[in-house]
Amino acid sequence: MFTDLKRIIDQISRDKGIDRTLLVEAIEEAVRSAVRKKYGSRRDIEVQFNEELGEVEVFQFRTVVEEVEDEETEISLEEARVLDPEVELGDDLGEKLENIADLGRIAAQSAKQVIIHRMRDAEREVIYEMFRDRQGTIVNGIVQRFERGNMIVNLGRTDAVLPREGQIPKRSFKQGDRIRAYLLEVRQDSRDSQLILSRTCNEFLIKLFEMEVPEIAEGIVKIMGASREPGFRAKIAVSSLESDVDPVGACVGLKGSRVQNVVQELQGERIDIVPWNPDPAKYVYNALAPAEVSMVIVDEDEHQLLVVVPDDQLSLAIGRQGQNVRLASRLIGWRIDVKSETRYANLEDKGYQTLIAIESVDENLADKLFAAGIRSARDLASADIEELMQLAMIDEERALELKDLAAAWVASAPEALAALERGEDEEEFEAAPGNVIEGGGEPEPLEPPDSEGFEQSGTEGGEEIVAAEPDSAEAVVEHSPSGDSAQAEEGALDQESGDSTDR
Repeated sequence: MFTDLKRIIDQISRDKGIDRTLLVEAIEEAVRSAVRKKYGSRRDIEVQFNEELGEVEVFQFRTVVEEVEDEETEISLEEARVLDPEVELGDDLGEKLENIADLGRIAAQSAKQVIIHRMRDAEREVIYEMFRDRQGTIVNGIVQRFERGNMIVNLGRTDAVLPREGQIPKRSFKQGDRIRAYLLEVRQDSRDSQLILSRTCNEFLIKLFEMEVPEIAEGIVKIMGASREPGFRAKIAVSSLESDVDPVGACVGLKGSRVQNVVQELQGERIDIVPWNPDPAKYVYNALAPAEVSMVIVDEDEHQLLVVVPDDQLSLAIGRQGQNVRLASRLIGWRIDVKSETRYANLEDKGYQTLIAIESVDENLADKLFAAGIRSARDLASADIEELMQLAMIDEERALELKDLAAAWVASAPEALAALERGEDEEEFEAAPGNVIEGGGEPEPLEPPDSEGFEQSGTEGGEEIVAAEPDSAEAVVEHSPSGDSAQAEEGALDQESGDSTDR
């Protein structure tokens, strides 16, 4: 059992990087456990590794007594003096146990389990010390295998786990492929994998740009924020500490070479590079590009932005399934509500406000009614059923319900209606929650971003890369409803400017 033990300890310590002292302690503990399994747990056992002989020595200590009552803990004076002639009553006498190599199957199995357990603990500590300073960096590895959707990646000294939720959905790797990932977490005490990777977090995108763009690594260009929908689209905001360095151009690179390298690593994920601005109105104006923005209304207390865009730019501003405005909202950290110029103009009309003040009438329905000539709640209450069914494309039951609700609101708000008919603007109408943008204030013109317009384009691999500044916008400061997520208007078309990598 202990043949060439010293050589084995040295080899394991060298190959695994485990402290030799820890290995020796693990073996001593294993032998101690095995001896107690065979001889009983009440014995006073001491185990030592003899470096000179390269073997484990086991000593049993018993108390010298006149008459033995317990053979496991006591030894007679006569028997003790055979081992040590100078021993006296009451002394603790140590006796070396021979033939410990033959401990039996159960004891040997126990020793094996103890050694394995201690070695795993020691190896976990080595891995933790090795990788704890690399947490938050990009690591390279080879795909080893797959377990329940998780990818096991070999990093050389150990394996790491790339969970299913950390994998970009558009591409699958196969065994043996090389892969780069962000080291998200290094766990010290974990029975499973200690190293957790990710390719979907925002930090992975940021680190890739740091690797590709020297100006970022040098601190001249700074990444101010990032948001992603992994495998589909991402936005990253950049600023420059030096006026003569264009942050967008630095990230795009000559003919788009730098951003294209990042796009390829992310398997075709579109990346919008956005100039950062401390003014939230100008920031959202940049973040929603390539859509044009007519007006931005800022509610600093609620961290909310109402963005007004031309009617033909609405679907572009919102993006496919709300993707563009959703990413912009995450990038800025503010709630963004996008409205067309027509709808915003309607919201300013007092008659329109009476329509959306009616229960169960939302903005989409109010738009249809308003465009068809039903300009207020009074008009709706007196509308013809057949005409209403045709205009709103609803059935008779729904049309009757709307007329009744409108009539009830008209009856409950005579003063508001009277003010409307007199053309007075000071009256306010109580609208259904979430239907009306409230507030006041005078518009303030929004200057174009401070940085000079930048446009750079090129092609690589058949894809066009474009980065450009928007032209102009206007903004007003007003209050708008609170909320946590970006809103997209219903009925927006899935219209975007091709599949190129923008900004």
